[in-house]
Amino acid sequence: MATPVAEQTQAPRIAPLTNLKSWRALQAHAQQMRGVHLRTLFADDPKRGERLTAEAAGLFLDYSKNRITDETLRLLLELAEESGLKPRIEAMFRGEKINITEKRAVLHVALRAPKDESIVVDGENVVPQVHEVLDKMAAFSNRVRSGEWTGHTGKPIRNIVNIGIGGSDLGPVMAYEALRHFSKRDLNFRFVSNVDGTDFAEAVHDFEAEETLFIVSSKTFTTLETMTNAHTARTWLLKGIGGHQSSVAKHFVAVSTNAAEVAKFGIDTANMFGFWDWVGGRYSMDSAIGLSTMLAIGPENFHDLLEGFHAIDEHFRTAPFERNLPVLLGLLSVWYTDFFDAQTVAILPYEQYLKRFPAYLQQLTMESNGKHVTLSGDTVNYATGPVYWGEPGTNGQHSFYQLIHQGTRLIPCDFIAFVKTLNPLGRHHDMLLANVFAQTEALAFGKTPEQVKAEGTPDWLVPHRVFEGNRPSNTILAGELTPAALGKLVALYEHCVFTQGTIWQVNSFDQWGVELGKALAQRIIPELESETEPKLAHDSSTNNLIRRYRKQKE
Repeated sequence: MATPVAEQTQAPRIAPLTNLKSWRALQAHAQQMRGVHLRTLFADDPKRGERLTAEAAGLFLDYSKNRITDETLRLLLELAEESGLKPRIEAMFRGEKINITEKRAVLHVALRAPKDESIVVDGENVVPQVHEVLDKMAAFSNRVRSGEWTGHTGKPIRNIVNIGIGGSDLGPVMAYEALRHFSKRDLNFRFVSNVDGTDFAEAVHDFEAEETLFIVSSKTFTTLETMTNAHTARTWLLKGIGGHQSSVAKHFVAVSTNAAEVAKFGIDTANMFGFWDWVGGRYSMDSAIGLSTMLAIGPENFHDLLEGFHAIDEHFRTAPFERNLPVLLGLLSVWYTDFFDAQTVAILPYEQYLKRFPAYLQQLTMESNGKHVTLSGDTVNYATGPVYWGEPGTNGQHSFYQLIHQGTRLIPCDFIAFVKTLNPLGRHHDMLLANVFAQTEALAFGKTPEQVKAEGTPDWLVPHRVFEGNRPSNTILAGELTPAALGKLVALYEHCVFTQGTIWQVNSFDQWGVELGKALAQRIIPELESETEPKLAHDSSTNNLIRRYRKQKE
């Protein structure tokens, strides 16, 4: 499918965003739309709820409850064209190094490409490499799941602890919780990420060392938090097994590319699962970083997950923008972020298994598009990257929905629901879906003062019970939360992020913002641990905090 291309080291030549004709037209159009209510839009177009929908690969998107008209959509689609979205999509799929600040390709799409596809990076088709790792993961997973792989004392593995942070943790945690219905229930899974020792202590509290396997996920095998936890795990294991150094190789495997450090730790490099620098951490849950996922749900279900990803990849690459789900979601978020001053997006899955999905999306979206300079290094003069947050329904309805319905902030919402439940229990699922549809209706149309008065409400109480409505939402509906459906859902948001970043002209694939704090922490650690009073050269606040901590620690 792909051919070798020259390395891209320069940003694409596109006019500044605010100079684009479509951007200026959208600014004028937004002023006209501010006074338009969804009640009017639906009254004027009785077929609106059927017309403003799109469907792909089993995902159905109803975007009719947005503060948009056909003219809005036309202008947003023009913005996508003017921004060069199509050629940028093609560049990503070709393996061009569109991550210009790190001179890397961006090829999470290669992680789920079928064996017969070709995606070329630096003159080499990377798809066979991907499937070689997948096959190695499958063989290892089958050995552990069957009981063939045993620990140092000959006992089968019953407990699996994934040690990572960021993308090496959030993706695996989310996937495990989302697909728990499909997991092997006689295996226990825990996830350790925080350098706070409590995270590790609680994770292994009821585990026996002889039956525990650790997956250490760190590309460089030098990540501070991950390796601190890994060495603590090694100490815990050796204490539980009697200090036998050889036991490490039977109770630890690595997801890394640094064979020297992996071997130094005591892990057999035959049990090292690699990945590539063209896979960003927050896009890596379907790489070897997903080893814990494959151990939980098995290789066959993991391949179904990959097929779900690939289905949306192909949709994103080939579908016209007016029917392209990730493009539509991305453009709508730009509409509210930049033209309505919306600062957040609520992700509201009405599926308990997706309880960690909002947290996963926080990294995917905010680490990707939380940027203040363009690809060419210019300071942006418009809003980028809104805050993503949320909780599963119906819990949130008894919590923060009050602010969404009657607060002073505009909060676009994505509702996610499934037609079928994996756990049918009487009326539960009908009640759950009724709440989805009711919430989107209430947000859109609200309740007028006349309606409140007609219910017999005293005049003094009427203002408190009025719902303004005109609060936008999308509804994403799928059949059932299978591994394939999860892959589709994650890919949907991955490519939504790509669309946003292309419009905003930012690099969605680096994360320099996380580096400064990490570097300063490395400087402060020895100052906290020093037996003698360190010479401090921070600001007065930081110096005072360090001294206070040292004094009270003593």
